[in-house]
Amino acid sequence: MNLNLLPPLRPTGLAARRSRHHRGFTLVEMLLVITIIGILAALVVPKMMGRSEQARQAAARADIASIKTALDAYEVDNGGYPKALADLLQAPRQARNWRGPYLDKIPQDPWGNEYQYAQPGRQNANSFDLSSIGPDGKAGTEDDFGNWTAK
Repeated sequence: MNLNLLPPLRPTGLAARRSRHHRGFTLVEMLLVITIIGILAALVVPKMMGRSEQARQAAARADIASIKTALDAYEVDNGGYPKALADLLQAPRQARNWRGPYLDKIPQDPWGNEYQYAQPGRQNANSFDLSSIGPDGKAGTEDDFGNWTAK
């Protein structure tokens, strides 16, 4: 008798029900996977949260460097620094040799605050101070940083 000609045997009865139940995951397996994901999230999320604040600070420092470059270009063209950051976008009356706009727009810091500009500066008496008031939104606190701080 040739066995290759017979149709394959399929489980019936209890064996058929068991094979259908083994297609999915058990409740215990699902709870184990959810617990492992929860533990991993508890380890990873706090580390990522600190990175987002570092990224905001890096973005603010990059903005300050960009605005500083525009201010320096204004100074080269006009012989002095502007009285306000808006002078980088539109020519003030006192600008003799304005070749701007020196920026497309004045950005806000990553926390939604305006950059602080003072000319002459307190920290840089011969030029200007350009700073961000940082995440707390208050000037004069320890989270402020500007073109005079090295971080």
